[in-house]
Amino acid sequence: MTATAAPVLRRYAESVAAAHDELTRLDQASGDGDFGDNLRSGLTRVLAELDESGAGHGFDVAGRVFLDEVGGTSGPLFGLLFTEIARALDEDPDGGWARGAAAGLAAIQRVGEAEVGDRTLVDALAPAAAELERGTGFAAAARAAAEGARATADLRARRGRASYVGERARGLPDPGAMGVALLFEALAVTEDRGFSAGLF
Repeated sequence: MTATAAPVLRRYAESVAAAHDELTRLDQASGDGDFGDNLRSGLTRVLAELDESGAGHGFDVAGRVFLDEVGGTSGPLFGLLFTEIARALDEDPDGGWARGAAAGLAAIQRVGEAEVGDRTLVDALAPAAAELERGTGFAAAARAAAEGARATADLRARRGRASYVGERARGLPDPGAMGVALLFEALAVTEDRGFSAGLF
């Protein structure tokens, strides 16, 4: 499985910008409503830095920007994921996506202690990482992430800010999980321009 990292980030940024209003609406129901802003602004900064420097494959920059400059609960978590993807791609450009997703999942779970079923971004990331490790391809990973993200609508949050709002967010998917699903959709689209997980 191969995909060039910088185009993945650019497609991801486009998808996040298009989904910004919906991500904001979802986060208003389960958090403080800044997820869409944070994800969009962080990716805008990443692309601006890449355009200016032209250095790196992109995820190294994304990891640093999200860890150091993006606020909210999700900023550092996405930063961990991007950092682990960057490390894995540096070591193995072909197999790095699977290793990076798995390492990112492990890092996020160490920090946040979330498990599948807690209604967090882990519900999208874990099944996507599993598909990549099985070697079933980017499209299968994207579909698994989308299914995991959508399934959070039926879960009661046990981690993160959403755990404080009780049933208010029931019926709506977790915004962080949807953000992760958009990343894997972008990854699949770079390999197959006709692919769509139909997230929004």
